[in-house]
Amino acid sequence: MSLRNVAIIAHVDHGKTTLVDQLFRQSGTFRDNQRVEERAMDSNDLEKERGITILAKCTSVEWHGTHINIVDTPGHADFGAEVERILSMVDGVILLVDAAEGPMPQTKFVTGKALGLGLRPIVVVNKIDRPDARPHEVLDEVFDLFVNLDASDEQLDFPVLYASGRAGYASEDADAREGTLAPLFKTIVAHVPAPDLDPDGDFAMLATLLDRDNFLGRILTGRIESGRLEVGMPIKALDVAGNLVEAGRATKVFAFQGLERVPVLHAQAGDIVAIAGLTEATVSNTICDPTVSVPIAAQPIDPPTLAMTFAVNDSPYAGREGDKVQSRVIRDRLEREAEGNVAIRLTESAERDAFEVAGRGELQLGVLIETMRREGFELSISRPRVLFREGPNGTREEPYETVVIDVDEEYAGTVIDKMALRKGEMTDMRSGGGGKTRLTFSAPSRGLIGYHGEFLSDTRGTGVMNRLFERYGPWKGPIAGRQNGVLISMEQGEAVPYALNAIEERGVLFIAPGEKLYEGMVIGENAKPQDLEVNPLKSKQLTNFRSTGKDEAVRLTPPRRMTLEQAIAYIQDDELVEITPQSIRLRKRYLDPHERKKAARAAA
Repeated sequence: MSLRNVAIIAHVDHGKTTLVDQLFRQSGTFRDNQRVEERAMDSNDLEKERGITILAKCTSVEWHGTHINIVDTPGHADFGAEVERILSMVDGVILLVDAAEGPMPQTKFVTGKALGLGLRPIVVVNKIDRPDARPHEVLDEVFDLFVNLDASDEQLDFPVLYASGRAGYASEDADAREGTLAPLFKTIVAHVPAPDLDPDGDFAMLATLLDRDNFLGRILTGRIESGRLEVGMPIKALDVAGNLVEAGRATKVFAFQGLERVPVLHAQAGDIVAIAGLTEATVSNTICDPTVSVPIAAQPIDPPTLAMTFAVNDSPYAGREGDKVQSRVIRDRLEREAEGNVAIRLTESAERDAFEVAGRGELQLGVLIETMRREGFELSISRPRVLFREGPNGTREEPYETVVIDVDEEYAGTVIDKMALRKGEMTDMRSGGGGKTRLTFSAPSRGLIGYHGEFLSDTRGTGVMNRLFERYGPWKGPIAGRQNGVLISMEQGEAVPYALNAIEERGVLFIAPGEKLYEGMVIGENAKPQDLEVNPLKSKQLTNFRSTGKDEAVRLTPPRRMTLEQAIAYIQDDELVEITPQSIRLRKRYLDPHERKKAARAAA
C-alpha cells in the first residue's frame, strides 16, 4: 500500500478540524450511520468550548489503496512550538485559508517553517460559500505571503482548491457550490511525495509528540526515519547532543487508524507510530536501535516566557467546593502535566505549599488552570509575570512579541494609544479593505498581560489580536498597571443588599447579594486609586419610628463577572485568584489588614 504523510496548517477558526471530519466521512473511516461528534479531532472539552485546537493529533484515512496520515496542528501562537516539530514528520502541507479573512499571522509563522523545511504546499481556500468570500484576492495574498517568505519557484507553483469544509466539497473552480472532497484526495496523492527514507538501515525515529497513558506510561509519537521497528525490540533514547537519555524496550507500538490508536506488531520507515516502554525520553529525543550513535537533528524546545505561582487555597472557604486541596495532590497533577506537555516547566516555589509553573502564554496557563478546576482542584493563583534573562554585559532582557491587530478604522487610534502606554512600537500599518486596518507592533510580553479584555472593550468586540513570540530584547522600563484600587471586605458572612447599595457609590461591585464573603476578599473596584476596606454585611438599623416615606426597595446594578483569564490579568502582585470548581474569587494575598500593612511597608 502506498503512503502519504501530510499536515494541515491553518489559523484559529479557519475550519481545519471541520474539514478533517469530512475527510473521515468521505473516505469511509466513519460508517454512514455512525454517530460522530462535530469537530471530532478536538477531543478535549476545552478545545470544543473554545473552538481551538490545543494539542497536535495524528490520524489517518484510506483512499483507493493509499494510506494518508494527517496531522492536525494547533493554530494558536501559544502552541506554536508543537507545529515546528510536527512538520518534520510530514512530506507535504495543506495550507487552509479562510476565503474572507485571508492569511493571518499564525498562518505566516507556520507556513514560514514549512517552506523553510522545503515542503511543497497545497493551498485550500476554505469557506468559499461565505457571503463575504473574496477567493481571488485571498489567493493573491497567499502568493504574496509565499514570496515574502522566500518560497522557491517549485513551492510557488502550488495547486489551488476552493472548498467548503462544512458542506464537504472541494473543486478547482471558485464558483463550485457542490460536489465531494475527491479532488482534494487526488491532489494529496498526486502532489505530496511518498516518504523517501531508508527501509534497510538501523531503526531511528525523532520523538515529536509526547503523551501519557495511565496504564502504559509515556507514549512518544514520531515518524520512523530509517529501519524497521518490532514490538519487544531493544531501543534507546539520545538527546539533541547525542548523550544517552535511557535504554529500554518497545513494549507496545501503535499506528493511527481514523481517530484510534491501534496496536501493531511492526512498522517501517515512513510510518508515523507511537511507542510505549520508555520512562524518561521526551520530545526532540531520537529513539533508535542500540547501535545508533548519531541523533537526528531536532528543533530545540522554545523557552517559557511567562510564570505563575500555583498555591494551596488557604481561604476560610477552602475545601468546601473541591475535593483536591492538598499540596501533595496538586504537585502530582502538575508533575503529570509537565511530563506530558513539553512547553510547561515546573519548579518548587520559595513560598510554602506553592509551585512555580512556567509556560508560553496566558492562554496556555489558563487552559491548564481551567482543566484542573474541572477535575476538582482548589488553587490560589498569582499574577502572571514574565521570565527575564541575563543578556550580554549583564543587562536584563525580557521577551518581546509580534502583535498583529485587525480593527475597524474608527478604533485604530485608541488601540495605537493603548499599545504605546504598554511600550509597544508600531512596525506596520496598512488598510485591510472593507473599513478595516491592520496594525503590527513589537511589544514586550509584560505590557500585554491583561490587555486582551480591555482591547475587546475598546473595539466593541470587533477587533482581532494575534500574538507571537519574537525575541528577547532589552528591558523597556516600568509599565503602568491598573489605575484603580479595590474594595476589600472587612467581614466574613453573606453580602447584604442594604450594605451593597451604599458601597456601590464607591465603585463597581464584583459580587451579588447573598454571596459568601470573607475578610480580605476583593468584592469590587474602587473609583479611586487607593484600596478601601468596606463592610458588605452591615444591615439597616431598626427603630420604633415609622419613616414618613415608604422604604425604597434596593436596586443594585448587576455585578461585573470576570472569566478566569480576566481575573488573572486583573489582579496586582499583592492579590491572588482563588479558584474552585464552582467559584472564581479575587482576594488579597494577606487576608488580615495588619499583615497587609506590614507587607506593604516591607515592599516600600
